[in-house]
Amino acid sequence: MKDRQNIVDNLTLEEKARLCSGLNYWYLEAVERLGVPSIMVTDGPHGLRKQLGDPTQVGLSEAAPATCFPTASALAATWNRDLIHQVGVALGEECRQEKVSVILGPGLNIKRSPLGGRNFEYFSEDPYVTGKIAKSYINGVQSQGVGTSAKHYVANNQETRRMTTDSIVDERALREIYLAGFEIAVKEAQPWTVMCAYNRINGTYASDHPYLMSDILKEEWGHEGLVVTDWTAMNDRIAALKAGVDLEMPGPAEVNTKKIITAVQSGELEEAVLNTAVTRILTLISKGEHLLSTEYTYDKEAHHALARRVAGEGAVLLKNEGNLLPLPAHSKVALIGRFARQPRYQGAGSSHMTPTRLDNLYDELSKLIGADQLTYAPGYSVTGDAVDETLIREALEIAQGADVVVICAGLTDMYEIEALDRQHMKLPAGHDALIQRLAAAQQNVVVVLSNGAPVEMPWVNDVPTILEGYLGGQAGAGAIADILTSRVNPSGKLAETFPIRLADTPAQPFPSGPMTVEYRESIYVGYRYYDTADVEVLFPFGHGLSYAEFAYHDLVVTPTDEGAVVTFKVKNSGTMAGKEVAQLYVRDVDATVFRPDKELKGFAKVELQPGEEAEVTLTLDRRAFAFYDVPSRDWVVEAGDFEILVGASSRDIRLTALLPLAAQGDASLVNKEKLAAYYNLSAETQFTQADFAALLGRPLPPNLRPRKGTYSLTTPIGDLLDSFMGRQLYNVAKREAAKTIQDGGDPIVAKIVETSINEAPIRSFGEVLSATQVEGVLLLLNGRYFKGILKLIRSGSAKK
Repeated sequence: MKDRQNIVDNLTLEEKARLCSGLNYWYLEAVERLGVPSIMVTDGPHGLRKQLGDPTQVGLSEAAPATCFPTASALAATWNRDLIHQVGVALGEECRQEKVSVILGPGLNIKRSPLGGRNFEYFSEDPYVTGKIAKSYINGVQSQGVGTSAKHYVANNQETRRMTTDSIVDERALREIYLAGFEIAVKEAQPWTVMCAYNRINGTYASDHPYLMSDILKEEWGHEGLVVTDWTAMNDRIAALKAGVDLEMPGPAEVNTKKIITAVQSGELEEAVLNTAVTRILTLISKGEHLLSTEYTYDKEAHHALARRVAGEGAVLLKNEGNLLPLPAHSKVALIGRFARQPRYQGAGSSHMTPTRLDNLYDELSKLIGADQLTYAPGYSVTGDAVDETLIREALEIAQGADVVVICAGLTDMYEIEALDRQHMKLPAGHDALIQRLAAAQQNVVVVLSNGAPVEMPWVNDVPTILEGYLGGQAGAGAIADILTSRVNPSGKLAETFPIRLADTPAQPFPSGPMTVEYRESIYVGYRYYDTADVEVLFPFGHGLSYAEFAYHDLVVTPTDEGAVVTFKVKNSGTMAGKEVAQLYVRDVDATVFRPDKELKGFAKVELQPGEEAEVTLTLDRRAFAFYDVPSRDWVVEAGDFEILVGASSRDIRLTALLPLAAQGDASLVNKEKLAAYYNLSAETQFTQADFAALLGRPLPPNLRPRKGTYSLTTPIGDLLDSFMGRQLYNVAKREAAKTIQDGGDPIVAKIVETSINEAPIRSFGEVLSATQVEGVLLLLNGRYFKGILKLIRSGSAKK
């Protein structure tokens, strides 16, 4: 593409406006007369989902075959930045083959609750892990000349009513928890695009939020790329351009194109602001256009092998009493559970893809131990939750003749779906019953879990061994077989806490709504809550066992002008080669503000032969010791002692040392009495609205479903179904969805579509009805019949 400034100077106003939205669902607009091509963007993030068929429709089922890598929860559990970089490189190579310029990932949203329906697409409850893993992913993809999209910016931590809810977050939690991962990714990897979320944040839609999109992202962090909306997340096009949101997807957005033209002509929008957005879009096209004219073929077998390796490092050995694993040689194994033949290997929604091949555990384990050593029973149905006594009896009979029983259980596809949050943390009843009955009949039971997020385990004390496989991608079954037979020594560690029960989690209630989501727990997310409140957990953050044993010693902390350099040694004291994830936490001993018990500030994965020892060096800057001081809008380090904690999990600390630090900045005075819930945290603490309002320093907005007379353009269509006009709108939405969404008869896709229609705001009719018609319908819905009818009559029969 020739000089971008010259192109901007020669574009007409209409061409500029059109460039600010997509050509269709997956392509950007072109300007052929000036040599501006149309490039393609597609879904990810754990594999390329290039839709087959008509790009004016969104298909959630049919996609070109590509390598399905483990989902983000498993990627993060590797704690292996080099390996994640390799995954990024592989994804970039597959994009090159398919001529895709931007893959829409990674997802950096924090796992605020285990119930988040899209948690399988996100890395961690911890922003440091999130940011560092995302950095490796982004750098890997972009090393291939392919762009990424860090999403969903920001505070999009539940799926329920995600298009219209208002995330009420105190500024300190926003900075320390929800923005921090994005900050690392932007500053250290510069993703070509950042995708803004659907939701509002403290009253303002993400797409309209100048503080987040410009002040922080562009000015403070120095993001050099563009901001794109999540698909249909645009609220107010003119406000969005002023806020710094450049590209609206999908397209064509004819109504908003006209609004941009009118706003520039009327002086409401400075053309210089539009030119800035257009320049960013042209820059993206310029970066990605080389893929249109180059041919590339990736190595499918090599990528499958990489996927297997990643799944092996992402699997977490949660429990292994009596060293039941690895399987003893010549063991007769009863493989129980339909997932052994029909693996659950990815989540449902926009990330659902078509793998190049798909392994299953029965076949892969047969290859390694011999089919004559293996028996199988399905144990449960994958189409429902009910206990099937016939299948359980069959499983019990098969188990009687086995030395070891391996149960494949987990969450079915209907449990973890984009647009829907989970309602509980339980496994399907048939899975729990199967495990409990087999554990009562057999001592040697291994439970292999396939799920994207934590689950309750009422049988945890009844089985000796639990292996968390997460959603391991197309080669995940082979990786599990490798671990069971000691071809791979497990080295995964949890990047999220597994609570004992849902009632123990800090984000209550979850999901929230109907209008607001109150982040009452503030900074106390995940282990920051459990460890500070001393809540017993099932498995702590950072936990994961190995077939080897690792010893830590010789901790040395050396102060520097910027913070400290921490060195220590890790030794493999076992008999098998293995990898250990050493974790560094910081505790503010003398804090005057409320702070978590400890916070992760460094980690390293080291591979050691039996008897081998390695020195690990981690560097801490001043930010590692700081908290965000809201009144001064700055990061502050208080003078005093900080404890350096090194260990194998947040609750398995092996080495400690004190580090005195001088102050950097001044902490503002706070009223500890008003914030007692945050300063005196315990397992019994329940954050109330009054506690949260005191922390915010302002009253909480109302959280009431809108009623007739108060409906607005952002009211969800599902909130209108008690009225005749609302039901008619719903029917229109269903018809329009049928035109643009291919569900292929898939019940999961149908459920996503149904939920999306119910939760879509009235403004989403802007591309079906004219703006005047939408205004007329809104007047009718609010009972202003005369004005509404008059508005509709004046709109005429024309669509726009």
